[in-house]
Amino acid sequence: MQIKSIIKTNVRRSSLILIAFVLLFSCTKRKATYSDTEVFRYNEHSNITSLDPAFAKDQRNIWAVNQLYNGLVVLDDSLHVKPAIAKEWNISEDGKHYQFTLRNDVFYHKHSLFGKDSTRKVNAKDFEYSFNRLLDKDVASPGGWVLQNVESFTAENDSVFSMQLKQPFPPFLGLLAMKYCSVVPKEAVAYFGNTFRANPIGTGPFQFKLWVENTKLVLRKNPLYFEKDNKGNQLPYLEAVAVTFLPDKQSEFLQFIQGNIDFMKSLDASYKDDILNTDGTLKEKYASRIIMQTGAYLNTEYLGIYLDGELETPTKSKLIRQAINYGFDREKMIKFLRNGIGTPATSGFIPNGLPSFNNQKGYSFNPEKARKLITQYKEETGDKNPKITVTTNSNYLDLCEFIQRELQKIGLDTKVDVIPPSTLRQGKASGKLPVFRASWIADYPDAENYVSLFYSKNFTPNGPNYTHFKNETFDELYEQSIKEVAVDKRYKLYQKMDSIIIEEAPIVPLYYDEVIRFRQKNVKGLGINPIDLLDLRRVKKD
Repeated sequence: MQIKSIIKTNVRRSSLILIAFVLLFSCTKRKATYSDTEVFRYNEHSNITSLDPAFAKDQRNIWAVNQLYNGLVVLDDSLHVKPAIAKEWNISEDGKHYQFTLRNDVFYHKHSLFGKDSTRKVNAKDFEYSFNRLLDKDVASPGGWVLQNVESFTAENDSVFSMQLKQPFPPFLGLLAMKYCSVVPKEAVAYFGNTFRANPIGTGPFQFKLWVENTKLVLRKNPLYFEKDNKGNQLPYLEAVAVTFLPDKQSEFLQFIQGNIDFMKSLDASYKDDILNTDGTLKEKYASRIIMQTGAYLNTEYLGIYLDGELETPTKSKLIRQAINYGFDREKMIKFLRNGIGTPATSGFIPNGLPSFNNQKGYSFNPEKARKLITQYKEETGDKNPKITVTTNSNYLDLCEFIQRELQKIGLDTKVDVIPPSTLRQGKASGKLPVFRASWIADYPDAENYVSLFYSKNFTPNGPNYTHFKNETFDELYEQSIKEVAVDKRYKLYQKMDSIIIEEAPIVPLYYDEVIRFRQKNVKGLGINPIDLLDLRRVKKD
């Protein structure tokens, strides 16, 4: 659909949303109006389901929660662990005991429930409460697994918080940077109960103002925020954040091009050819108006192959799995279907945004070898016409149809089945889909996050092993790796595990994704990072 035709169908709706924001900001008691340079505006097309950090599972929730809450530590744009509410920490020699010393200048957002002072200082007991809440079965947080290796934790006093692990786990600090581990006040959770999801009170750079579900979210600057820039100026610089929820990505694109939102994430098939050339550069008509940022993303897109169950399918044979891996041109796919955004996944499952990535040899396009593997399968099994079905959602239909055409050429009868995203998620978890399109975005910056998908004790629904892959050597290496404190030795173990995945082919790696962000030229200080976290603390607008 061309831009002109989009305008007709969306301008009225977009105008109503903009008018709503104007009315909202012009009716605040403290300040008559905000200038355009004081408000950061973006659209979240997939909506937000909760502002409670205990439910910060998806990027849509994580981005909003990141503006509202802090944890003990935080990751910078290079994925190094940095202090947040914990100003320093000590780790015992055996790697099991962590002791955090807290800052003494962190306060909760102002609210009447704190009494006449309207706020209070964060202390170690708050972390004790927040982590117990994360583990509470009645809360049913999807983030409880973050603390599965923790034996105990306690507030030694107001400013010291200690954690004891069951066994050494070197990536643990990175885990604590996840938004699940944010601190929340017991008073607020007790007061709001089930509605805490829509009445967040944290310590973050912005505080809650208004949430009209499916329509808009407004956050205001937190005047009590504890962080300052290197010149001593208090963060954040912005006065407010305004989020809309236009579900149509073409409408979002239109709003961005018209200058009505400041930022647009990712790349969608509906507008990628209008904004990008096939080599991944901006079209000339936009190059002078907007800025595109790209960088490595800890996300591997792949086809998963279910190896368990009674149903006999061709993909239970390693010959067919390897044939699929050899049978299509990843570089051609990235160039023409992704406009050059992404890197062909020819080096295993661990993506190139991680230091343990070593560019080992995986699968490259080799149709002759793929045909020989299929012929060998037919001779060994007597199956003269092997058939496979790849299940995907509509967002990845073009990729799967490309693979389908390529596999047909090597003699593998391939069908593509398109189902809704929610049905696809359920099918993956329940083992009902022999071949499924999937992606794995790292929760924390360590390759353990990727190899854990193939550990046999992590079979779904009790873990992330959607393929039900099981290999004794792999399991032994995995168990060694999570106890190995020496970084270099741990990386070598990860690489050995990745080599086993390449050989046994329980998945078909497609590409290592890239973070891609588009912003207006007057937006400054918006960084980019391999976990695609939106950090607005240092953002300014000219």
